[in-house]
Amino acid sequence: MADNKQYHSEVIDLPSLGKVYPKDSPISNGKIEIKYMTAREEDILTSQNLIKKGLVIDKLLDSLIVTEGVKCDDLVLGDKNAVMVASRILAYGSEYECEVINPNTNKTFNHTFNLADCPFKKMPDGVKGNKFEMQLSASKVKITFKLLTGKEEKLIESELKGVKKTGVQVSPELTTRLRHTITSVNGDGDENTITQFVQNMLSRDSLELRKYINKVSPDIELKQEIDMEGDTVEVDIPMTVNFFWPKSWTQTTNS
Repeated sequence: MADNKQYHSEVIDLPSLGKVYPKDSPISNGKIEIKYMTAREEDILTSQNLIKKGLVIDKLLDSLIVTEGVKCDDLVLGDKNAVMVASRILAYGSEYECEVINPNTNKTFNHTFNLADCPFKKMPDGVKGNKFEMQLSASKVKITFKLLTGKEEKLIESELKGVKKTGVQVSPELTTRLRHTITSVNGDGDENTITQFVQNMLSRDSLELRKYINKVSPDIELKQEIDMEGDTVEVDIPMTVNFFWPKSWTQTTNS
C-alpha cells in the first residue's frame, strides 16, 4: 500500500457481496479497493522469474489491492476473477482483442470483447457465511461444504504435486478437491471421516455436489454472445497472454 495515497484507485464490487467472509474481514461489505496499474506493476508482468513460477498474476493482484490486510489468496475464486477483470479494465480499458473459435465450424477469428459487459453471477439469496448444506440424493448423507479461497487452491495444488512425485498413475485431483471442500459428513467434521467418505463417495452424489457448488459459487460471467459467420454463438472469453499484455503494449515494449 502506497503512503499518503500516492496512487489513483477505485472501489469495486465483489460477486460474493462479501457474504462468504468473516464479519471482521475488511471485504465483508462486498467491496474491495484496487489501484490503477503503474510502471511498477508492468515490471511484475515482465518478470521472467515470476512467469516461470506461475506467480505473476497473483503478485500483480497483490500489488494492486489497496484494501488493508487483504491478499488475492484470501478471495474465493469468483471474487479473484472479478478483481482481475477490473484491474485489466483500469489498466488498459475494457476492449480486449483476442482469437476465438467458432464452435460450429472450428474456424478461428479475431474478436474484440467489451469486458465491461461481463455481468456478475451472484450468490443465491439467504447465504450467510462460507457454509453450505445439502443432502445428497443417492446416499441421503447430509454434508456441509465451503467455497475455496486462493490459499486453499494452492494447498490443493501443492498436495497434488507431492502425490505426482510418488509416481502414481492416476492423479487424485477430484477426491483431493472434495476433501478440502467438504467440512462435515452427517454432522461429523473429523478429517478422517471426511476422507473416508470422499474415497467411497457415489459418482451420482459427487456429480450432484459439484453441480451445486457451481450453482452457488459467485463469479464474473466470462461468456458473451457474438456474431460469427452469420450466426449468433456464445463463446468463452479466452484468458490469453494478451489479457494483461495487449498487442499495442507488447509492440511498444518490443520496439
